[in-house]
Amino acid sequence: MLCENCGKNEAAIHLTQIQNNEMTTRHLCEVCAEGMGLSSGSSASAPLADFIAQMGKGMLAETVSQPGTCPACGLSLADFKKTGRLGCPRCWSVFDASLRGLLRKLHGGTQHSGKVYLPPHPSESDRTARIVSLRRSLTRAVESEDFERAAGLRDQIRRLEAGQEA
Repeated sequence: MLCENCGKNEAAIHLTQIQNNEMTTRHLCEVCAEGMGLSSGSSASAPLADFIAQMGKGMLAETVSQPGTCPACGLSLADFKKTGRLGCPRCWSVFDASLRGLLRKLHGGTQHSGKVYLPPHPSESDRTARIVSLRRSLTRAVESEDFERAAGLRDQIRRLEAGQEA
């Protein structure tokens, strides 16, 4: 898709705006977007990173004897507090104490204790699978013109859908 502004370059920025309850979408190349004061996604900060950066500012007083920078990527704790982003996986262990404090503030703890996914009631999923299987069999019975078998399958499907066991 070409840029709507210059019509020459490939559109890389897709800007959606809502004004007066009307949504407009513009497709712009990077050059035209920069000319309009928009930046590409590489330098834009994410809302979560901004939030973490704000929370990190409160950590400054609580930090005790933290190392200055990560030996792997060179990120400092001050850089993390500004951006809300870690530089590499090793940053987790280097800034462990500060991150634990931040996670405790954000989540109320440092251990995951969230909800566990439970599938739907097993008998419900078994019943649904049985209905799907019966419908396939019904289709094959109709295609082969075995109408007596098709009628029996239809009745089984109706009973299962009504909540009765077949």
